[in-house]
Parts: sequence; C-alpha cells; structure tokens
Amino acid sequence: MFLETKLKDMGHEKKHAHHYSGWIEIVCGPMFSGKTEELIRRLNRSIIAGQTVKIFKPEIDIRYDEHFIVSHNNRKIESISVKKASEIIPLSEECQVVGIDEAQFFDKEIVSVCSDLANSQKRVIVAGLDMDFLGNPFGQMPILMSISEYVTKIQAICMKCGEVASYSFRFVAKKEKIMLGATDAYQARCRKCFYEDISHEN
Repeated sequence: MFLETKLKDMGHEKKHAHHYSGWIEIVCGPMFSGKTEELIRRLNRSIIAGQTVKIFKPEIDIRYDEHFIVSHNNRKIESISVKKASEIIPLSEECQVVGIDEAQFFDKEIVSVCSDLANSQKRVIVAGLDMDFLGNPFGQMPILMSISEYVTKIQAICMKCGEVASYSFRFVAKKEKIMLGATDAYQARCRKCFYEDISHEN
C-alpha cells in the first residue's frame, strides 16, 4: 500500500507517463497465499490509470487457462504464454508495465530479462513461489528478490492447524521438483506442521 501511495503521489500512474526510472517488484509466498491475486490487482490499477501493460506466464502453466493468468479464487487477466524468458523482451518493447506470473518456473534468463526491462524504465511486477515443496529456495526467485527494489512476502493459512503458513506441502507421492497442481496436490502449511509432515514422509 505504501508503494502504491508513493507511486500515485509522484504522478507515476498518470496516463502516458514514462519518464521515471524502472524498478522490480516481487510478490512471493507459498501456494494459496494470494500471489497471483495481488499481481492481478496491481496490474489492473495500472490499466485503470491508462498505462500500457503486458502480462506473461510460463508456457507450462495451463492449469486454469492458456491465455489468462488465473488466481485460485478465479480472478483473471489476459496474458501471453512464453516458452523462454528471453521471449518477454521483444514482446514488451511498447509497454510501461510488465507483469510476470509463476516466475519460479522460468529459466535462468528471467533474472537478466527483469533487469533489462527495469533498466529500460519499465515497472516490472513479478509473482512466484519463494520455496519449493521441500522448503528450499525455488528457481531464480532468491536472486530476483535480491535485485528487486520492493519485495512483498505474503502468507497463507495453514490448512492443518490454522496458523500463518509460509510453506507449500505436497501430499501426493511424486518427487519431481516441478509438478503443477492446486488443492488436488498441495496444501499450505505453517513451519511446524510442514516439517512434521515432511519428516513423516521420509
């Protein structure tokens, strides 16, 4: 909220304003914490303000819709699916704001892509899981968090005890690091419940 108030006060949401320096915003947390919903909210504010916006997601994420990013509560916004992070640059030349969802699934180039976009005076809003199903840093998210100007880490509610949850627990017996799914395969967990469940599985 502070960031958005600051942007408005500085006139950054005025139509066609494009004279300001770019930056990177990260929205991260576990599954079911509302990352995509927050990304959609910020992007919709930019659209209402008359800014030009482009939104991207990895090609592998077709859980809900091929041409939209969709939150778990069914809020959605039109997006472009790309196979590689490098495809984002040429598709973003004419826009002011770039949204990227599920950034943890992109290749290593996502870091330089986000930096290049911000260096070309674009606002870059990135959402993704900060940890995988084992509680380890996920993909390039740790690096993106370190080079960004703003990091918003949000929590879910533990589906086992009701406490604040920062972990994504996979309850199906598959060990692949990347496995798409929703409530059919994952639950949000607090630290205590997550590590109790992990130890029971091992």
